[in-house]
Amino acid sequence: MKEYGNIIIGFGKGGKTLAGALASKGEKTALIERSDKMYGGTCINVACIPSKFLENNARMSAAEGGSFQDKADRYRKVIEEKRQLTAELRQKNYNKAVGAGVEVLTGTAAFLDDHRILVTYPEGNTEELYGKRIFINTGGTPFVPPITGLKESRYAYTSEGMMELEELPEKLLIIGGGYIGLEFASYYTNFGSQVTIVQDGEAFIPREDEEVSAAVLEHMTAAGMRILRKAAVTAVRDENGKAIASIKTEGGEEELSVDAILVATGRRPNLAELHPERAGIELTQRGAVKTDEGLRTSVPHIWAMGDVAGGLQFTYISLDDSRIVKSQILGDGSRTTANRGAVPYSVFLDPPLSRVGMTETEARKAGYEVKTARLQMAAVPKARVLKATAGMMKAVIDGKTGLILGAHLYCAESYEIINLFKLAMDAGIPYTVLRDNIYTHPTMSEALNDLFAAVN
Repeated sequence: MKEYGNIIIGFGKGGKTLAGALASKGEKTALIERSDKMYGGTCINVACIPSKFLENNARMSAAEGGSFQDKADRYRKVIEEKRQLTAELRQKNYNKAVGAGVEVLTGTAAFLDDHRILVTYPEGNTEELYGKRIFINTGGTPFVPPITGLKESRYAYTSEGMMELEELPEKLLIIGGGYIGLEFASYYTNFGSQVTIVQDGEAFIPREDEEVSAAVLEHMTAAGMRILRKAAVTAVRDENGKAIASIKTEGGEEELSVDAILVATGRRPNLAELHPERAGIELTQRGAVKTDEGLRTSVPHIWAMGDVAGGLQFTYISLDDSRIVKSQILGDGSRTTANRGAVPYSVFLDPPLSRVGMTETEARKAGYEVKTARLQMAAVPKARVLKATAGMMKAVIDGKTGLILGAHLYCAESYEIINLFKLAMDAGIPYTVLRDNIYTHPTMSEALNDLFAAVN
């Protein structure tokens, strides 16, 4: 039995970063990944990087125009370029880990007890490993709801499979109105597909500020996307090279013939083959690994990072998780989930939606004396330069202190500007500093001058 100071299960952002840090300190470290197609983790292979590559190319394709066949030809080329990109990134990630002294094992890990891991290799042979410390970084996996015929359909895909689809679907049905579904709806609309979204609730992106949600809904609808709310897909069947979806709506029932179905109904912690119960690891009611503020599990020498720990499902959260764990092991233990500060996020629509902090409703419910600021993008010079005048900015401010409570940006380059708000909020900088700051021109960030001049 091989013995290691550290066994890390999963080659995601948190796992690979921690593995390199521990190995560089001379600690014997194994990094287990079940597929050589997933070196580097979910983000670079089947999520953030390839999906944003699609998003960027979709916008360029929309600008270029042409017939559906022209668009399909460009799409096919983009998929091939995406595959080349992810292959390059996989290799770079593997080389970096090995170069740092990490032993990379390609196989499926399962707990035997709280120290022993069984690795099953692709050839079928197995090996037992002993780990003084063990770290779980297995990420999440798409959830496929029990809709009749859905799993059996040749034309149904999760987001991971969708990004491998070589032929542009003329008609696309998306089950789920969450962030992943909306991103793909935006991509494929720009590529030239006719997109229908089916969501079960009435409220559109209900976590977001109501004004901003309304702006997103209006713009996506105007762009040609059909969004069915309070609706459900009840059955799917394949017929004559198409998928036929039965949809129940408020107005009755309809059948929709499409070339592809994207199942975007959320992700679940990926633990099915790991058997954490054998190690005595407690799970939450949602099936995530239960951790404390230092990301320790119920077993003191086992930690969990990233999506599997049930927090926000972002690559940069997994990265920050690795910093927290490293602080517990190699540092003074001061870094925890409690002090990571405000967490921004972006949804890569066209234009992108970005947020940090509270909505106006949340701030009022929390008892703040709320002031707000709004700015339409049509008033921003750089937005006119970009020909991207759709959308708005909204800021939520504590009327007593002038501190920023939240920001909601539905506009071009919002994924960059939101980081300014994150820094200001963490540093306790009042909105007046951003209002009076000198920015380069013409830029989207200089819109903060006008946004905060409109505080009321």
